[in-house]
Amino acid sequence: MVIAKARAVDGPDKPFRAAEIKRRDLDLHDVLIEIKYAGICHSDIHTAHGEWGPVNYPLVPGHEIAGIVADVGAKVTKYKIGDRVGVGCMVDSCGECENCLKGEEQYCLKGNIQTYAGIDKYGEPTQGGYSTHVVVQENFVLKIPDNIELDQAAPLLCAGITTYSPLNHWKAAQGKRVAVVGMGGLGHMAVQIAHAMGAEVTVLSQTLKKKEDGLQLGADHYYATSNPETFEKLNGTFDLIINTVSAKINLDAYLSLLTLDGTLVNVGAPAEPLSLNVFNLIGHRRSFAGSMIGGIRETQEMLDFCAKHKIVPKIEVISAEQIDEAYKRVLASDVKYRFVIDVSTM
Repeated sequence: MVIAKARAVDGPDKPFRAAEIKRRDLDLHDVLIEIKYAGICHSDIHTAHGEWGPVNYPLVPGHEIAGIVADVGAKVTKYKIGDRVGVGCMVDSCGECENCLKGEEQYCLKGNIQTYAGIDKYGEPTQGGYSTHVVVQENFVLKIPDNIELDQAAPLLCAGITTYSPLNHWKAAQGKRVAVVGMGGLGHMAVQIAHAMGAEVTVLSQTLKKKEDGLQLGADHYYATSNPETFEKLNGTFDLIINTVSAKINLDAYLSLLTLDGTLVNVGAPAEPLSLNVFNLIGHRRSFAGSMIGGIRETQEMLDFCAKHKIVPKIEVISAEQIDEAYKRVLASDVKYRFVIDVSTM
């Protein structure tokens, strides 16, 4: 059993503190990972603050994990000590249901086991990547391509796959007009991926303050949603809209931007319910959909795609002592565009 150094939070209004957590002994197919970097996702904040339901504190968040294999179980065949690897939002699933057998473990009918704030198959609470080590079943470990640095790889394990999956599923490609709502941790990844897929990309952000960044990352157009003329000008324009913001938006206004058979996909997860006028769907055979991360096969595909197209997140590396400050800055949209914790500072 490994005793890992970590950063834990004891309640929705509590600061992070230094902690030690136990990582289980390796089972036959387990991999022990020495974590080098862990990204900070908005989901971490929602969960740490108790905004998505009851939380079993103390909690160690973190599901954007990049590190090095430190040890392997006796029957592990996919990885060896020294391999560069990553772990995303889930660490196991039933492996037997229809969805798992399709490679869609994120939609496991029995519920996948979350990297943190879940209960593993041994009945123990899962703790995440704000720690020095983690033990994960080998089928839920990803290979990080050699040309992606570990600190840049970490956010790909959530922000990357969360945006790649819907763009892939709804076939963003040449000839498709794609809009990305929000230019944050998820949004700046969606822009790069959609551009690399060949789509015509538009960013819809509250203001134009990140316009230069958006265009440099591959956006063809950039509009401020605070300007009412934006919705008039772009009415009926897009084949696909990816909404990355984790806050309440006017769904009807964004649905009006879809063309015939267009789809608005929510990947941001606001704490409060959203509502819409169904006539905005009926009128042009539009769809409103949701998407969450991707299966392990698709996540590896995403990593390889990003390596091929030289797509990486823009990051700000911080120490473990700066997590509370980083959370405040994320909520204030004061980050370009993903905080990544240097786990050596634990």
